[in-house]
Amino acid sequence: MTVSIWRYAHLALAIISSLFLLILSVTGVILAIGAVEEKTQAYKANDFDKINLAQAIPALWEVYSEITELTVDHNQFVMIEAFDEEGNSMKAYIDPRTGTALGEVKPQSDFIQWNIALHRSLFLKETGRIIVGVVSFLLLLITISGVILIAKRQQGLRNFFAKINKDFFSQYFHVVSGRIFLIPVLLLALTGTHLFLVRIGLISGENQTVDHVLGDDENLEQKDLADFPIFQETLLANVEKIEFPFMPDDPEEFYVLKLKDRELSINQVTGEIVEETRYPYSLILEKLSLDLHTGRTNAIWAIILGFASLNILFFIYTGFVITFRRKGTKIKNKFDASNAEYVILVGTENGSTLSFANKIHEQLLALGYKSFLTEMNRFTIFPKATHALVFSSTYGLGTAPANAAHFDKLISKFPQNQPMQYSVIGFGSKAYPDFCAYARQIDELLAQKDWATRQLDLHTVNDRSVEEFISWVKIWNEKNACELGITPALYATKITGLKKFKVLERTEVTEDNSTFKIILQPQGKQSFRSGDLLAIYPANDGRERLYSIGKKDGNIQLMVKLYPNGLGSEFLYQLTQNGSISGRIVINKGFHFPTKAPAVAMIANGTGIAPFLGMIEENKRKIPVRLYAGFRYNNVLSKQYRQFADGAITSGKLTDFQIAFSREENRRYVMDLIRNDAPFFSKLLKNKGIIMICGSLAMQKDVEKMLSEICSTKDLSNYKGQILTDCY
Repeated sequence: MTVSIWRYAHLALAIISSLFLLILSVTGVILAIGAVEEKTQAYKANDFDKINLAQAIPALWEVYSEITELTVDHNQFVMIEAFDEEGNSMKAYIDPRTGTALGEVKPQSDFIQWNIALHRSLFLKETGRIIVGVVSFLLLLITISGVILIAKRQQGLRNFFAKINKDFFSQYFHVVSGRIFLIPVLLLALTGTHLFLVRIGLISGENQTVDHVLGDDENLEQKDLADFPIFQETLLANVEKIEFPFMPDDPEEFYVLKLKDRELSINQVTGEIVEETRYPYSLILEKLSLDLHTGRTNAIWAIILGFASLNILFFIYTGFVITFRRKGTKIKNKFDASNAEYVILVGTENGSTLSFANKIHEQLLALGYKSFLTEMNRFTIFPKATHALVFSSTYGLGTAPANAAHFDKLISKFPQNQPMQYSVIGFGSKAYPDFCAYARQIDELLAQKDWATRQLDLHTVNDRSVEEFISWVKIWNEKNACELGITPALYATKITGLKKFKVLERTEVTEDNSTFKIILQPQGKQSFRSGDLLAIYPANDGRERLYSIGKKDGNIQLMVKLYPNGLGSEFLYQLTQNGSISGRIVINKGFHFPTKAPAVAMIANGTGIAPFLGMIEENKRKIPVRLYAGFRYNNVLSKQYRQFADGAITSGKLTDFQIAFSREENRRYVMDLIRNDAPFFSKLLKNKGIIMICGSLAMQKDVEKMLSEICSTKDLSNYKGQILTDCY
C-alpha cells in the first residue's frame, strides 16, 4: 500500500474527529489533573499493602458499634460507613488499623463532574457515548496510521526512534512528540474503544459460581475474626468492598467480600466460605481498561496521560499546519505544458525540495527561458520541451514522496515525441541508509527511455545543504552556458526578525579547556534578560542553533563549548573582535531570575553556568542565592568563575558557591554537592524557594531524581513553579 494512501487516511480520520478530539483532549487534561490532586490527600494508611483483613476488621469492631460497609477506592483510601459508640452515623476515610478518622468524604466538585459528563457523553446521553466511542476508535486508527507513516519515513521499524530530519518546527514536533507519546495515546484510544464496546454490550461475560463444602450447621464452632483463614489470607489492597453482617452472631448473616476478581460470602461464626462467585475475565479487563484510561490508580501515569491528552491538541494543530504547508505552496507558471522549453518536475514530502526548484524556475523565467514547474504526479506530454530537471526527495525505504508516487506509470503512459535531455537532483539525509534512493531510481528509469538523454549525472544534496546544491548549479551552468545564480543567500531559507550583534570579545580554548566566552553587543534597541536565548543560523540555510544568554553590562555573554565539526560552535569561534553576527533574541519567560523568591539555588554543569552569571549580577535585592556548578577540569576558566563568585559573595549578590570537578584526582559531581546539602534543598522547597537548573538533560534528570529522594516523593509536581529548567 502506498504512502499516500496512509497519509490521506491519516488526514481524513483527523479531519473527521478533530472537533471531538479537541473536546476529549481538553477534558482529559483537566481530569488527569484532578486525578493527581486526589492522590495528594493524606488518606492512605502507612504500609497499606501489608494490612490484611484479620488485622483490620477486629480493630474496627473495637471502635464502631455497627458497621454497614467498608470500601477501598482506586487511591487505596479506606472509607467506612458505620455508627460510633454514641450512636452517631459517620462516613469517613479511616486508618484501617485503628479505625481513626482521617478525613471527611467529599463529593467531586461540580466542575470535575461537569467535565466527566462532557468527556464521557458530550451531555448527549447514549448518543454521546456512541460518538465518544467512535472517536476513540478513530483515534486508534489515527495512531496506527501515524505509526506506519513514521516507520515509512524512518525507513522501517528498526529506525523508528532514529534522528528526525527537521524540515520545519510543526513537522518535527509532530513526529517527535508522536514517538514520545505513542504508548500513552495508543492506550487511551484502545481502552476508550474497549470501554465503549463494554457499555453497548458487545463485550460481556457471565459470573461463575464455585461450590464449597460446608461444615455441619449443628456443630458450629465460634472463631475469632482474627483466626478466619480467609481474613488472614486476604490483603486489604485486594479488596474493593466489604459488606458487614446486619445481625452479629447470626449464622445466616454473612460478610460479603467483593475482591478484584471474585465475590465471597463468609460465615461470620466459623469463617467458612459459604458462596464464591468468580467474575468473568471481561469484567477484570474492563477494570484494567478503566484504570489505564483514567490514570486513577497511579499519579505518575495520570500525569503522563495528562501530557498525552495535551499533546493531542498539538497533534491537531501541527497536523493541520503540515497539511496546509504541503498544500499551500503555490506554483506560478507563466507558460503552460504545451509550450514550455524547460520542464521542472518536483517530488517533495514537506515542501523543502520545492523551494530549491522554484528558485531555479524563477531564474529561468527571468533569463527569458520558457520554464514550466509542476509536481511529478502531473507528468504529461510536453511537445516543445528540450530539458527536464527532476528535483526529488526520498520517502521511507527508498520510496517516492507523496506527489511523485505515480511518476513511474506516467512516464510510460506519456512518452515524449521529441528528444529531451534530463538531469536528476536528489535531496535527502545521509542519516538514513537509503540516501536519495528514489532519485537514483528515477535517474535509472529515465535512462531506459529512448526519448530521454542524461545531460548530467545524478547529483545528491544532503540535509538541504545550500553549498552542495550550488555545486550542481555551477556544473549545470557550464554545461548549458547559463547564468543561474551561485550566491548561497539566494537559495537559503529566509529568516525574519534577524538583528546585528557586534563581537566585543572572544576568548581562546586550550588543551584542558574547550569552552570559550564570547561577548556580543546588540546593535539597535533589543530587550533581553539573562536566561533568554540567542538564535543563530551558522549555515545560512534556516537551521537554527540556540545558546543561553547571560546579560553583562547590557551585552550578551555566551559560554560555548567548541565541538570538532560543530556547526554552531565553530562558527562562533571563528568570529573575531569587532566583527558582527546576525541572530535573534528568543524570550525564555520560564527561566528568568525570580526576583520575589525567598531564596534561590542555581545548579549548572558546563556551559549551563552562562545565564546564572548574568542572573547573579541582576540580584539587586540581594536575595539569598547559592550556586552549584560542575565541570571536568579545574582550569583557567573555573578559576575565573571562582573569582567572579568571590566578588559576588562580597557584594551580597551571592550567598555561597560550590564547585565540583569530574576529571580531577578527587572527582566529584554536582550530585555530590546536592547530596551534601540535602537539608538545605529540602527546607528551600518547603519554604517556597526556587531551584534553577541549566546544562545537560542528563544532569537535569539526575538532579530531579536526587531532589525526589531528598523530598521523599516520586512526584515533583507538588513543587510546580519552584523548579525551573533550561537544559539541552
